[in-house]
Amino acid sequence: MKNPKSTTPPAPGSLPSFETLDEYVRTEVQNLVQRLLEEEVTEYLGRRRYERSEPAEGPQGYRNGHGKPRRLTLGCGTIEVRRPRLRNLEERFESELLPLFKRRSGVVNSMLPELYLHGLALRDFDMALRGLLGEEAPLSPSSIARLKAGWNKEYEAWRREPVDEEPIYMWADGVYVKAGLEKDKAAVLVVIAAFEDGTKRVLAAEPGFRESCDSWKEVFSNLVERGLKPPRVLVADGGLGLWAAVAEMGWQCKEQRCWKHKMQNVLDVLPSSEQKPAMKILRSIPRSQTREEAEARRDAFVQSYQDRYPKAGERLLADWERMVAFYDLPKEHWRHLRTSNIVESPFQVVRLRTSAAKRFKRTDNASAIIFKLLMVAESCFRTLSKIHVLEDVARGVHYVNGVPMSSSRTTAA
Repeated sequence: MKNPKSTTPPAPGSLPSFETLDEYVRTEVQNLVQRLLEEEVTEYLGRRRYERSEPAEGPQGYRNGHGKPRRLTLGCGTIEVRRPRLRNLEERFESELLPLFKRRSGVVNSMLPELYLHGLALRDFDMALRGLLGEEAPLSPSSIARLKAGWNKEYEAWRREPVDEEPIYMWADGVYVKAGLEKDKAAVLVVIAAFEDGTKRVLAAEPGFRESCDSWKEVFSNLVERGLKPPRVLVADGGLGLWAAVAEMGWQCKEQRCWKHKMQNVLDVLPSSEQKPAMKILRSIPRSQTREEAEARRDAFVQSYQDRYPKAGERLLADWERMVAFYDLPKEHWRHLRTSNIVESPFQVVRLRTSAAKRFKRTDNASAIIFKLLMVAESCFRTLSKIHVLEDVARGVHYVNGVPMSSSRTTAA
């Protein structure tokens, strides 16, 4: 890769070519930053270069040349500037534009961990980023190591953040990753919630003991201590530990089981030759427009496999009321409520990063990395559509097959 500084910039007053555009932009930015540094000093002293000050006006300091050339890495590349020096001041002058010891802009600082989280290994930074930011960019693997060291502190602070809003929908799932987690803490227990304004946030990501009742109860209890109120609707898989924990918490919320987990559970007892046609029927059940239609398709599936593979029907029938709870909720949100995919989807990136790294020997380091990955995923969460119906759900409006019938207030009256 060519050194970006090897390209000769265009002569003053001439327009750059496409080949010299990057260097032209860096040069212009460098000149602009240098002018801004000079203007900052002018504003501080209250006079321009070579102007005399009145005895009673402002600080009595004066310019004293410039410091040594200093490299500063910005999103457009690495530039070189010289800080103006001042003398005879009553107090030390601190530049707000270019604080001491700062060598990278906030944009570059935020870019480094994101590139790491998305799969760029430490050894690749030098080649990749110097090609983007210039050969003189002040980057090193230790820079990323220091940033990563701060993630544990961020994670601990995040785990204590208050949860002031009341969640309408909540998704909970235990996801398994190979990230150096202890063998008996191989599951990451994740809770994501949607609020009345339609936004979704990750509320918890904790290592758990194989999704046990005690582990889930600890997660939920910690959220309650942070101010969490029980959700109106909880979507989760069929793990007995989770639902037992919800029961022990005494939450009076509507419970919906994940159809993705249910279908896989049914397919597990069928031979591979039967799985494709069975999956087609299974997918059609939760896509039914009414609960009655879903139950008719369920019965047809059970009957068709009753003689050959009775366990498939038994697994489909198990915990049926939790499977069809979404019919008592707004049709506009059925696609969000039928599965816990909102938890599983971000972990595709988590698995990619943690499998590629395989460097997390301690549970707390792995948890911090997973937390940062989830925060990156959270920034891409889409707001729920038709958010006006969330207010109806919060008020207790009764739905039948996705259609609102009456509110709890009306019933009480």
